[in-house]
Amino acid sequence: METFTRFLYEFLGQFFSGISTMFKGIWDGIVRIFDINTYKEILGNYKDDLTMPEWILVALAIGIIIIFVALVIFLIYLLLRKYLRFRKAAIEQDELLEEVANLNGKVASLMKEKDEILAMKVSQLGLKPGESPELEQSENNSEAEAGEGIRFAKLNSIDEEYKDYKIKNYGNNFTLPELCENFRNFAASKLRLYYSTEMMRLFISALASTKLVILQGISGTGKTSLAYAWGKFLKHDSCVASVQPSWRDRTELFGYFNEFTKKFNETDVLKEMYMAGYTDDIYTIILDEMNISRVEYYFAEMLSILEMPNKDEWVIELVPNSWKSDPKNVIGGKLKIPPNMWYIGTINNDDSTFMVTDKVYDRAMPIDINDKGQAFTPIETDAMDINYSYLDGLFAEAMQNNQISQATLDKIEKMDDYVIKHFRIAFGNRIVSHMKKFVPVFVACGGDEVAGVDYFIAKKILRKFEQLNISYIRDELDPYIEFLDDTFGKDKMKECKEYILRLKKLT
Repeated sequence: METFTRFLYEFLGQFFSGISTMFKGIWDGIVRIFDINTYKEILGNYKDDLTMPEWILVALAIGIIIIFVALVIFLIYLLLRKYLRFRKAAIEQDELLEEVANLNGKVASLMKEKDEILAMKVSQLGLKPGESPELEQSENNSEAEAGEGIRFAKLNSIDEEYKDYKIKNYGNNFTLPELCENFRNFAASKLRLYYSTEMMRLFISALASTKLVILQGISGTGKTSLAYAWGKFLKHDSCVASVQPSWRDRTELFGYFNEFTKKFNETDVLKEMYMAGYTDDIYTIILDEMNISRVEYYFAEMLSILEMPNKDEWVIELVPNSWKSDPKNVIGGKLKIPPNMWYIGTINNDDSTFMVTDKVYDRAMPIDINDKGQAFTPIETDAMDINYSYLDGLFAEAMQNNQISQATLDKIEKMDDYVIKHFRIAFGNRIVSHMKKFVPVFVACGGDEVAGVDYFIAKKILRKFEQLNISYIRDELDPYIEFLDDTFGKDKMKECKEYILRLKKLT
């Protein structure tokens, strides 16, 4: 045992002596690095023998050493700071985990307390705990029967207001050109808003082609005013939904169910939508500055619903279940989107807004309003009561009687092939379907077929050129103008040509 003890002493002594020597060497090295007196002594030994150029080199050497030492110290500082931050984060994480554990404990305690309260309520109803799998639903229905638990106060008030309502037949007999002129004269005579006949044709044709119309252009040209005037003309003020940057989902439009208050926060849009379902009148929702937030965030569901060909499938889910106190037309927590309602969005393209994506543009009809209307002397015209069914019938009749001619369709197909070949852009069935609605109604309103095709292509198809590298396609723009002249005629397709010329100026 004595031999092993001597062995262990010498063995460990060798190890720790090495460690001691290592740290001593590091310490001696640091001391020698910062031994200013020795540096002075060395300089003193050589100062009489150094020439002027050599003194410059001496100064340079001293500077390099100082910089190197400073970099080492700075590196050590960064490492220490990083370590301290990591340590602080680890401590904060531990504290956060501990706080989460405490909160979980409190939640468990509250859940237990809730179960005890529910058990008391069940016993008051003469039931045993666990007897009904739909306990919460039973409670809600019981509350509703007792005059409580009404979660759609505004919609229920509409039910009460319209309980004896019968759809009115206004006996409309106007034509689409008359509608355009009546609306134009009304806006000018009653509201001092001036729009051209061409703008009226575009607006009415846009309403015929889709439920979402986008009015875009520079500020102050009357985009919102046009949608506002349309509501006044129909004797139903447009419901204005001022889009906010914070809009992130559909609850901003329709509202949401508050689990705490057991009430549904109903928006004006939802109220207007519900009211429209009772009537055969025409209603309008204005999405003012719709691209101040991303349209896909809050309107994505509506974009999909409004594309469905069967209007019976235009349904949104407001709540996941039903109460006995729910409004008459909220069935199973779901509400049918009324077909007699249009959504008109206004867009300002500036640094404070988001770009509207193809998903939105493909499902909407954009109308550019970049010029203030010229004042004219209007005919005094009053607002009109218009049945949605009558206007929809006019649209259907126009689409049947003014179908795009085969010659024009052949030219459009030829242009489609050209655009695919030279710009790698295709129209798509949805856009063609919109065109076959827009152009016939534009013609029925008094417009020219090729002019309608021209405007539609410029706003719905050529707009996609902005996604391309303009410099890359610059050499293709002039040949495309020549193609349009050869195919449609030199005095045709003015909107398309003007758009292409604006693109050229961007390069």
